[in-house]
Amino acid sequence: MTPASAWASQALPTMLDDLRRLVELESPSDDKRLLDRTLDEIGLWVADRAGEPDQLTRHDGGQHGDVLEVAYRGTAPGFVLLVGHYDTVWPAGTLAGWPWRIDDGVISAPGVFDMKTGLVQAVWAVRGLRELGLPHPSVHLLFNGDEEIGSPASRERIEAASEGALASLVFEGAVDGAVKTSRKGVGIFYLTATGVEAHAGLDPTAGASAVHALAALITEIATLGAPERGTTVNVGLVSGGTGTNVTAGQATCGIDVRISDPAEMARVDAALAALRPSDPRVSIELTGGWNRPPMVPNPASEDLFARAYKAAIEQGLDLRQAGVGGASDANFVSALGRPVLDGLGPVGAGSHSRSEHAIVDYIPERTALTMGIISSLAE
Repeated sequence: MTPASAWASQALPTMLDDLRRLVELESPSDDKRLLDRTLDEIGLWVADRAGEPDQLTRHDGGQHGDVLEVAYRGTAPGFVLLVGHYDTVWPAGTLAGWPWRIDDGVISAPGVFDMKTGLVQAVWAVRGLRELGLPHPSVHLLFNGDEEIGSPASRERIEAASEGALASLVFEGAVDGAVKTSRKGVGIFYLTATGVEAHAGLDPTAGASAVHALAALITEIATLGAPERGTTVNVGLVSGGTGTNVTAGQATCGIDVRISDPAEMARVDAALAALRPSDPRVSIELTGGWNRPPMVPNPASEDLFARAYKAAIEQGLDLRQAGVGGASDANFVSALGRPVLDGLGPVGAGSHSRSEHAIVDYIPERTALTMGIISSLAE
């Protein structure tokens, strides 16, 4: 066991106390008041655990969660960026019916895997580096409160903060212990059809149904998927019409597009723009766009994974890498060609579901791994 591993294991009880504290601060992405309260507490907690920072800046997120940047001076040149979001998909009041619990070494609670355990591991890694006197570059932490809705307020902050970083480490949950080196890009689009209302019984030919037109277009949209290229298309929301006896005047569908290849963005854009309703009396409008570019391995990230793999070997771990269909803030950094690793957070599963959980025994292991990666960047 390395000194970092031994230290993190001894710190586990306090880390669990911290995790419970964060989990019980409900922070849904759409509740500015709760997001502000949570970030207030995070600022105090970080200073208490890792020491007074050399720099602390809070950026106004407008209607979304604010962004907190915290910096600690290192013992070696350069800096590493640690990124984590404090918002969750769970609405206020969820804790009342789903309180924190630990059974057989498994923590169940809303937001525990996605991604408050990752926040705890990141902050305690900083404390460990400082407390053990390990060589390390400066460490910058960035906490954002809008990741679950696409990071509209924090994207520019993340991109700016990662400029010049030796590495950006993102603390989303792991994939059975593997770090994430590739992610799909995401596009969220909405197609609205506007027709002509009429009485469906008295004058069935006078109207032009937006629902019928949209239904036909949905079948076209579904054909845009190309699994062999890593592209999937899902129409997950449909609404429209005012009554069964009314020719629908309006209908809308929501479209989720996932891509592995950046070139697919242009193909999908062109295909969606070329959609035309069969009835000329119906008009359509396409809104939305690309939420995140794909996270594609680049040379800088490949070198970073090799360094992480070596740090894991030194701790007796066999670190694996994985690609996933979901997106995160790592996508933004990767698209700029900068070194980034994701999935350095907890081992567990169940993001966005009632089965969400994190496994206790891996928390010190992942914390020590982060310490090893950061310290290796001081070489």
